[in-house]
Amino acid sequence: MVIEEWKKSGIATKFPTYRNSALVTTHSWQKGKREDDQAEGLWRINDGIYDFTEFIDKHPGGPFWIRETKGTDITEAFEAHHLSTAPEKMIAKYWVRDAAEPRIYTLTLDEGGFYKTLKERVRKELKTIDKTPKRKSDLIHFGVLVSLFLFAIISAKYKSLVALILAGVALCWTVIVSHNYFHRRDNWQMYAFNLGLMNFASWRVSHAMSHHIYPNSYMDLELSMFEPLLCWIPNPQIKSKAMRYVSWVTEPVAYALAFFIQIGTRLFYSFRNTNIMYWHDLLALSIPLSIYLGTGGTVGLLSCLRTWLAMTSIASFSFCLIGLNAAHHDPEIYHEGDTNREDRDWGLFQVDTIIDRGDLKGSQFLVLTHFGDHVLHHLFPTLDHGLLPALYPVLLQTLDEFKGHLRECNHIEHMIGQHKQLLRIQPNPKPPGAGKKEI
Repeated sequence: MVIEEWKKSGIATKFPTYRNSALVTTHSWQKGKREDDQAEGLWRINDGIYDFTEFIDKHPGGPFWIRETKGTDITEAFEAHHLSTAPEKMIAKYWVRDAAEPRIYTLTLDEGGFYKTLKERVRKELKTIDKTPKRKSDLIHFGVLVSLFLFAIISAKYKSLVALILAGVALCWTVIVSHNYFHRRDNWQMYAFNLGLMNFASWRVSHAMSHHIYPNSYMDLELSMFEPLLCWIPNPQIKSKAMRYVSWVTEPVAYALAFFIQIGTRLFYSFRNTNIMYWHDLLALSIPLSIYLGTGGTVGLLSCLRTWLAMTSIASFSFCLIGLNAAHHDPEIYHEGDTNREDRDWGLFQVDTIIDRGDLKGSQFLVLTHFGDHVLHHLFPTLDHGLLPALYPVLLQTLDEFKGHLRECNHIEHMIGQHKQLLRIQPNPKPPGAGKKEI
């Protein structure tokens, strides 16, 4: 079968099945990946097939990660989520056979390559760095969580627009900071993510398993789930130049409705197909309930619901304003269809898809609430954001050795770049490299 030229992927040998789905969801992504990955119904790491069935409930990170990846290739996810060498030794007893077909992914994780070299250096560095910033991250998370409920109650009780806006921003920050926790083993902080009508379990698929592993590619759910409203892939077959200008007009509406679209899509899919809702989807209702109880019942239930929906819309807009202009979208960085660098190392691919927010450095609060230190977070997602600044010396050293570049800009420059990327329809003819945002 001949693949249309525009469907050829820069990181895989085939166009992902899930992109042909009528409704793109985390479930359709998982289903398509199981069809595509040549994992033979089990788990694939490199060219080996493993059976982790008996290990699902024993997994230190929780059963979710193993259960939800059955039937897929987890090579890159396995590497990125395990800094210790112990898992590499442990999985040997679960090996079943060599895979019958070669991997469909063209990215590499070779010994002596960029990522493996950096990972070894980071492993050594973590033995000596100060771990107390992790405690500060916990305090920041708790602080914004409490503040969202306080501002929500105040806004309803005193009909304060200022308190309503602050409640929306606090909800946005709570969701973003909670993202620091759902890449790891199960913990209570990750549940706060659900207060924004999204769900950490769903985002563990769309964000941790998809976006983090395959950023800016056809396999990135955080690209496809925004289409056709917003399209960052530089391809007129997906969205024409004229319609891309329309994106500039519809973008603010998409921002304000993003949280509602997320849960709406999941509800629609659950009613029509397979249930992808969880009991913890109900946690968001704790906000209007707290408003009602916190005002002593003096504010009617309908008014409490209006306050909740308004602050959620503010949070949704703020989340997209921060998140979609945080790191990944600029004409200078790699998107599907652009020319690849010759070195196909997975770690360098991560670096090539990101421009960091340089204006956030030095503030752990801003880093946590604005997706800061993004390159290091993509390379080592299970590490607390508070630990990442200590790793810059080894990152810069390793990038220099492997001809990689850490690029930075401020939020305004990111917003300008993101809007330029929305309009771009021609692939970059040159591979990722030096540019004005290089440091």
